[in-house]
Amino acid sequence: MFETVAVVGATGAVGTIILELLEKRNFPAKNFRLLASARSAGKQITLAGQTITIEELTHDCFDGIDLLIASTPDDTAAEYLPSAVKAGAKVIDESGYWRMNPDVALVVPEINPEAALNAKGIIASPNCSTTQMVLAMKPLHDAARIRRVVVSTYQATSGAGLQGNTDLQEGTRAALSGENYDYQAFAHPIAFNAVPQIGGHKEEGYTSEEMKMVYETRKIFGDDSIMVCPTCVRIPVSNCHSESILVETERPIGVEEARELFAETPGIQVVDDLVNGQYPMPSNCDASDDVFIGRIRRDLSNPNGLAFWCVSDNLRKGAATNAVQIAELLAQQQQ
Repeated sequence: MFETVAVVGATGAVGTIILELLEKRNFPAKNFRLLASARSAGKQITLAGQTITIEELTHDCFDGIDLLIASTPDDTAAEYLPSAVKAGAKVIDESGYWRMNPDVALVVPEINPEAALNAKGIIASPNCSTTQMVLAMKPLHDAARIRRVVVSTYQATSGAGLQGNTDLQEGTRAALSGENYDYQAFAHPIAFNAVPQIGGHKEEGYTSEEMKMVYETRKIFGDDSIMVCPTCVRIPVSNCHSESILVETERPIGVEEARELFAETPGIQVVDDLVNGQYPMPSNCDASDDVFIGRIRRDLSNPNGLAFWCVSDNLRKGAATNAVQIAELLAQQQQ
């Protein structure tokens, strides 16, 4: 059990769910502290029977903290998390800043728990679109080694934070009324639209979101030979990312074998009955901690190919749930 656990960014979309999960899952800590920007400091939140006053995040606020879970923008993580490590805290970071640092573990507990248990300092949680994909890849990779992945994402507006959903709601209302709306989170209207750019230009015509899926997948599996071709698209859905995934394995995996492999994997639910219209959709995967898989079918163009559809709540397994699961791994290590 940890003596003191702190959460940075507790009032944000992901931070709120982190607090919910810590309480719901009876996370083993004697004390909780909440840290946030000066704007939120002084507010009170009830957690696990404690009424906690949010403290301002500073470089000197980490004394006595054993475990820190941080959900912040990249620049905040870059500035403050080294101070937490210096003060002696284990740190789980939701931002993208530290993920590809060679000295930082990048962890999905179902795939590489040993990376968290052996980590020194900061442990990073992957990008939301990467997390659900690699969990879906895990049983297939173990059974027949994945050589190549082609993935197209259909990402919810909540992935852009609270403002992303505000843009969806207000932009849709304005579009239906024939009015203009000044989008804040998106460069293009998201209402009744699909925007094939998430993040900035990175390299060779790929965006930063797409390259995260390439580099993070390889780091999590410890295999730089896995080829990943991603296309990331923002769509007018408030929550849950969807992904169309095509994998090529060293040996063929049949549909029934794949279905069994998925069903046996903790954290995955199979919903796959095309005849009766049963498959994962954002509307029926919202608020779940699992990754849902359906539309499992062989690749008609490649005997070693398998195609499937994957949906997950990007604020939960894609962010908050994964971080809390890492924290639970570390708590078990304390026993």
